[in-house]
Amino acid sequence: MGKDTIADIITSIRNADMDRKRVVRIASTNITENIVKILLREGFIENARKHRENSKSFLVLTLQHRRNRQKPYRKRNGLNLKRISRPGLRIYSNYQRIPRILGGMGVVILSTSRGIMTDREARLERIGGEILCYIW
Repeated sequence: MGKDTIADIITSIRNADMDRKRVVRIASTNITENIVKILLREGFIENARKHRENSKSFLVLTLQHRRNRQKPYRKRNGLNLKRISRPGLRIYSNYQRIPRILGGMGVVILSTSRGIMTDREARLERIGGEILCYIW
């Protein structure tokens, strides 16, 4: 059984956000770098930089600071990430059936034949793929 790197980074970011940590460090792979680029472009994280330590690469992410949160466990105001397709159950969708999260306010990250992209980009290019995760 292999490691699920996407679930690992989603869990790391979610836990850091719930614990109100500003910085989180995740392993750097091609998939995680593409997902982090999408998170950065969509405004869910502030900054991302690559860090090398003992021949291993890491991504150091700076999360958005939310002042209006009162408690660390309130899911409504925090960053919400949900893994959809997993190694034991792959979920695929064509471009017409890609779900809209919160009526388009959230983001669906897909792995397509043209790379990892958001639901909006996939609909514009009219291609479907594997639904990796939801972010809202």
